[in-house]
Amino acid sequence: MVSVADVTPRTPWEEPPAMGDAIEVAEGVLWMRLPLPMKLDHVNVYAFDEGDSWTVVDTGMSSNKTRRIWTELMAGPLGGKPVGRVVVTHHHPDHIGNAGWFQSDHGAELVTTRTAWLFARMLTLDVQEEWPQETLAYYRSAGMDPEVYAVRRAERPFNFSDTVYPMPLGFTRVQQGDVFRMGGRDWDVHMGNGHAPEHATFWSRDDNLVLTGDQVLSSISPNIGVYATEPEADPLAEWLEACERLAALARPEHLALGGHKLPFTRLPLRMRQLIDNHHGALERLMEFLDTPKSAAECFPTLFKRSIGPAEYGLALVEAVAHVNHLYQTGQVSRERRADEAWVYQRL
Repeated sequence: MVSVADVTPRTPWEEPPAMGDAIEVAEGVLWMRLPLPMKLDHVNVYAFDEGDSWTVVDTGMSSNKTRRIWTELMAGPLGGKPVGRVVVTHHHPDHIGNAGWFQSDHGAELVTTRTAWLFARMLTLDVQEEWPQETLAYYRSAGMDPEVYAVRRAERPFNFSDTVYPMPLGFTRVQQGDVFRMGGRDWDVHMGNGHAPEHATFWSRDDNLVLTGDQVLSSISPNIGVYATEPEADPLAEWLEACERLAALARPEHLALGGHKLPFTRLPLRMRQLIDNHHGALERLMEFLDTPKSAAECFPTLFKRSIGPAEYGLALVEAVAHVNHLYQTGQVSRERRADEAWVYQRL
């Protein structure tokens, strides 16, 4: 009989570092945490010792509280040495949120992918005081619950700049196939996709470290969502392609340093679990779509749990990603319902 322990990723640590503290996960590599104001209440960040300075990977969401914690970290675990370089895995606010602060206030170099920088720079400048009509139309097309829609429409829209520090011009690009020197190690750069476009992952040539960002996580699935910026997108296909490609690089002894939850080993196992999970969700969805249903009406079969207000937005964009994938691959048809929602039915 195979025990549960044999089919789950393993973590060398039962508890994360306390806020303002750090855990050394490898020689010259510190793991730290920053708070997030949401159900997923933290993001992992890492620091790599460069001798006379540090390279920091990911930066947390922009807030005075987060920057106070960073100041404590720099004075404490980072020993007062400057942060000379910031590496950002992808453009989401909990990862790039304080990159501009490190650039502006600390003179740090920003290293990220071109797509991540362009998305973040564009979104910080795109400030909306009222909901764009395209976004409202997207919510209706997804079949958003009318009560949720009414509440959301009455509120000021979320702006990227609410949680991302102003970003000055200038960054250094990393791209697929680069070899990047950081923390006394050479790292192969391989791009993920699906959770975020051109998501950078880093694979050490000198030991067993892998920086997976949010492409691969230990105990939760990365959110894969469709947004009003590209409503016909198929990010699930992009995520599956990237993970199948990256899985060829993974070894059981790799220590995966992810953007959330705990670092873990058994990376090939975890990647297969995540890939199989989405294929299973698609199979359940095909059975469920025997009659026309909107993306929002697919929550029960996709998530198999109750979706509350805190998770509703992420659940909706992920449901759209799954029905979009089935539609883009020709497995379902769709038509407009009277309430403007797209409804999908298997062929």
